Parts: sequence; C-alpha cells; structure tokens
Amino acid sequence: MPTTAEKRRAFRELHRTGCFVIPNPWDVGSARYLQHLGFKALASTSSGLAWSQACPDRALTVDMVLTHLRDICAATDLPVNADFEQGYAHDIDAMAENVRRCVETGVAGLSIEDARGSTDDPIYPIEEATARVGAARAAIDRVGGEVLLTGRAEGFLFGRPDLEEIVRRLRAYAQAGADCLYAPGIRTREQIAAVVAAVAPKPVNLLVGGATDLTVGDIAALGVRRISVGGALARSAWGGFMRAAQEIAGEGTFAAFAQAASGAELNGLFGDLAWRGRS
Repeated sequence: MPTTAEKRRAFRELHRTGCFVIPNPWDVGSARYLQHLGFKALASTSSGLAWSQACPDRALTVDMVLTHLRDICAATDLPVNADFEQGYAHDIDAMAENVRRCVETGVAGLSIEDARGSTDDPIYPIEEATARVGAARAAIDRVGGEVLLTGRAEGFLFGRPDLEEIVRRLRAYAQAGADCLYAPGIRTREQIAAVVAAVAPKPVNLLVGGATDLTVGDIAALGVRRISVGGALARSAWGGFMRAAQEIAGEGTFAAFAQAASGAELNGLFGDLAWRGRS
C-alpha cells in the first residue's frame, strides 16, 4: 500500500499532462472494484453515499462524510478526491476547519463548490465564494499543502447556466488557490472548450453524468485533464436493483436476474483482493 504522501504526489502528477477518468465509488466494495479495473484515481460521490444511507444528496453530516472518506482511502491503493460539497458549513472558519479534518482522512484532493444549497439563493456571491476557496487553500497549506484543491462553479446545476459568469468564477477560484477547475453541467463541445481555454494552463475536470456521444478521446482532444462521473455509477447500480425489485413486486417474475453479476466472480474478485491486502 503506498503512503498518503505517495498517493498525493501521484495525484498531482496525473493532472500535469494527458487526460484520465476518475470514477466515483460509493462504498469500499465499489472502490476496490474500480481499482481492480485499472483506474489511476478515484473520487467520492456525495449523492452516491447519501443514497446508500437512505438520504437525499446534501443531507449527510460532515462526520458521516469524513468517516466514509477515511474508509475509502484506507481500502484502496489509489489517490482519492473528496466531493466535499461547500465544506459542510456556511461559516467560513467552520468550513476551513472541516477542510483540515478532510485532509486528515488521507485524501489526495478535495473540491469546494459555490452552491450553498438554499433553494431561494442557491449560489454564494462570487466574492464570498472566492474567499471560501481561498480559506480552503489556506487550511490545506497549514496542514501540509500537498492536497490538490478543485474549485467548482455550480451555476449550470442550480438554474444559472450563464457560461460567462461560470468562467468569471472559475478564474477567480484559480487566483484564490484552486489547482483544478470544475463546472458540472457543461455538456457541449463549445462549452467545454471555452472553459478549458479560460482557465489554461490549469487543469479542468469534466462531469459526464449521463449518456453522451463524446468519448474519452473526444474529451481529451478538447483539452480536459480529468473526467468524473459523479453519482452516475451509483445511479446505474440503483437502476438495476430497482428494476429487479419492481419486477418481483409487480409481476412476480425474475427475468431481471439474467443481468445480475456472478456471485462466483464477485467472491473470486474480493477474495483475491483480500488476500493481496494481507500479503
């Protein structure tokens, strides 16, 4: 198992050139399977974790999230980026303290978004949002400075799809200390290229949360450095579970089990991973 410092160095190196996919597990088993497939880094998903706890997204406490991050980091050899929402506090000092605690879980990176969660006024004003990114940067630096900070502009997800405003915010977050920039909700080639150009040479994370004609190669050609999938893998797993359960409850049939994973394959996979973990 690599050390936390080695994971953090490897994570930063991934952002220097090329393009990589950073999929989002929601528990230890999904994290270990994604490592098995050869991915080079992982990212947590706030929504996937929340659904596994029978909660809506954004409803978990910071202590629940920190416990989850600690478990995921301990379970995998890969660097882990934390989906840390808005820092789980509106007060900027409390947010910075939560960032410090997040760093202590062993993560290699974390993201801070500018959505406050309120339905009346869902996005922090740019000055406040920028100060929050700066406070997160300072908290990371006080602990050691190795953790990669991603600044997120959430307007496209909260009814404010103004690309010029998104770009203005991302540039401000970069100046405040964000190492990577992220605007979840942008989808078109034109939007993606505009964001990449606006914050260059800093790397950009693109969310691919649904079916798209774009391939990893297409996205890389647009200059994106990192591709995440948010809660899409968790939603895919829930979709299979729900269809099978609904079929049994509604029709009394079991055809959906034809798509189920093999128990022998899962036992073999996790048995091998457990053996390697002990060796």
